[in-house]
Amino acid sequence: MQDPPRPAAARAVQSCKDAGIDVKMMTGDHPRTAAAIAAAVGLDGNSTVGGLLTGTDVEGLTGDELSRAVNTATVFARVTPQQKLRLIGLLQDSGHIVAMTGDGVNDAPALRQADVGVAMGGSGTEVAKEAADIVLTDDNFATIEAAVEEGRN
Repeated sequence: MQDPPRPAAARAVQSCKDAGIDVKMMTGDHPRTAAAIAAAVGLDGNSTVGGLLTGTDVEGLTGDELSRAVNTATVFARVTPQQKLRLIGLLQDSGHIVAMTGDGVNDAPALRQADVGVAMGGSGTEVAKEAADIVLTDDNFATIEAAVEEGRN
């Protein structure tokens, strides 16, 4: 079984990077699945260069180590809802404005914690939509890229 990213996702991720937006993936998925999806959309999810951290890695790092790692890693796999909250908090503590996308009940705390929570309106749960600031009716990351571009104009 495979649930590949939408064709426009890679272009949208690259456009976000070109606009100075640091795109990261935080997922409960297996590290190999997360790395494959990251590669498909143009994120560095290579665990050999520190691009990917697992929930176990997150738990094993001290506060200072994790503060540094959250700023350099691109993909976080097998992370729990509590770990997502911690990672978002660390990004915010380092001065980042954090937008978080999600669709499930487990994403709701992170959607609420983020500066901008973005829920998926089609596939998302009611809990995720209630926790979010914005609901994407088309469930498409490219819509975020278009919104940022329009907002910056």
